[in-house]
Amino acid sequence: MENEVMTIREMCDAFEVTPRTLRFYESKELLFPIREGQKRLFTRRDRARLKLILRWKRFGFSLEDIRQLLDLYSIGDNQVTQLTETLKLARVRLQEMQRERDELAAAINELDAEISAGEGKLQERRAESSAA
Repeated sequence: MENEVMTIREMCDAFEVTPRTLRFYESKELLFPIREGQKRLFTRRDRARLKLILRWKRFGFSLEDIRQLLDLYSIGDNQVTQLTETLKLARVRLQEMQRERDELAAAINELDAEISAGEGKLQERRAESSAA
């Protein structure tokens, strides 16, 4: 199936996305299926692009960033520019994710301490109620 086209249903099944998602990515000029009337046929290139789109979305890249990175594929420099820009963006995103992780870890620790304190207070109150 490597060189064959895929229907929208086959793409949805293969990549676990909805038809709406594929149409949305097409409207944002991220995918370029062959149009036969109302039918969309996705090529090997579309499949490769969708794989990248989904991966980069998972990492938190914006659709505009993704579109720009995908557009760099065909500038004729053996993808050097595309890879360079992808790495730049990935490094920035990694720093953002690490900061978010650290903030989340701090909030988790703080909430855990609040829960422990609340449980201690609850035990004290129950003991006071039982003694009275």
